[in-house]
Amino acid sequence: MKAVSVGIIGCGVIGRIHAKSAMESPQVKLVAVADLIEERAREVADQHSVPARYGEGLDLLDDPRVEAVVLALPANGRLALAMKAFRRGIHVLTEKPVAMNARDVEQMIAARGALVAACCSSRYRLLPSAEVVTRFIATGALGELRVLHCRAISAAAEPPVTPPPTWRLRRRENGGGILMNWGSYDLDYLLGVTGWSLVPRLVLGQTWTLAPDLAARAAPDSDAETHVAALIRCEGGTVISYERAEFAAAQTENAWKIVGSRGALHLRMITESAKRIAYDASSDAEGVSPQVLWEGTEDAAPLHAGPLRDFAAAIREGHPPKTTLEQALVVQKISDAIYASAEKGAAVAI
Repeated sequence: MKAVSVGIIGCGVIGRIHAKSAMESPQVKLVAVADLIEERAREVADQHSVPARYGEGLDLLDDPRVEAVVLALPANGRLALAMKAFRRGIHVLTEKPVAMNARDVEQMIAARGALVAACCSSRYRLLPSAEVVTRFIATGALGELRVLHCRAISAAAEPPVTPPPTWRLRRRENGGGILMNWGSYDLDYLLGVTGWSLVPRLVLGQTWTLAPDLAARAAPDSDAETHVAALIRCEGGTVISYERAEFAAAQTENAWKIVGSRGALHLRMITESAKRIAYDASSDAEGVSPQVLWEGTEDAAPLHAGPLRDFAAAIREGHPPKTTLEQALVVQKISDAIYASAEKGAAVAI
């Protein structure tokens, strides 16, 4: 297929990953980059022989060569850029979280028209193990879904040598903290592998900021959460039990389960060597019998290259991307409700 001519706005860590992926993919032609820090844009443009570089992302969107754009900057800058891109007839791939809140996503949906708009929160569903899980759940082997469980805790390590990026824990820059940064992946994964069949209705959540004695792990003036816990009740009674923390005063732990009326899966979202998905099958005669559904080694290559390739294929082949704006809106509504519940100290309806 003809390569999609792409511009990248934001030349930080994730923008550089997109640039490298673009240069390695025959589906994509990188024609422009932009960053408010001139040195970053120059480095990426020089490294990959990109013909155009800009300081302001809005200027990149005026470049007639740009057919599609990757928004790889903090969430507070995405809405204005996405809206101009749609007005210019440019397809949009947004990093996660897709926007600051659900209202922003709804504006994007209203402006998108027939253009392709994809979200990078799909990353972990591009792994082979996620494809196996998705197909297996679709067979109905688990029966009626009861509980989707995720507890992902990262222990606090030694303070960083270099200053941490500000956007990760400043609400005004990225809409929130760990919930926006990792919750976008977690909720996309759980909702996606279950076929986007769950409709969240009621959320009870709590968030906590970084403990004072661990403050060196965050940039000054950080005000966003590093620990979140929530219970999400969906139509039909399925419940999502969710907890994610970083810089925690606890040992690292990753426990993921999908429990149904006829069986359960024990799985992991992240890449691993010797990764295994276990299946607990149940029967009247034998009770519960543990089995190995899938095992193998996964590397990070699909995480880096997958979203951009999926985006390009959706443009050229006319099918929806792995995560659409409508699906990202469901994730964002859950996140908004968790923040609202934590503030009110009560359950919040979606």
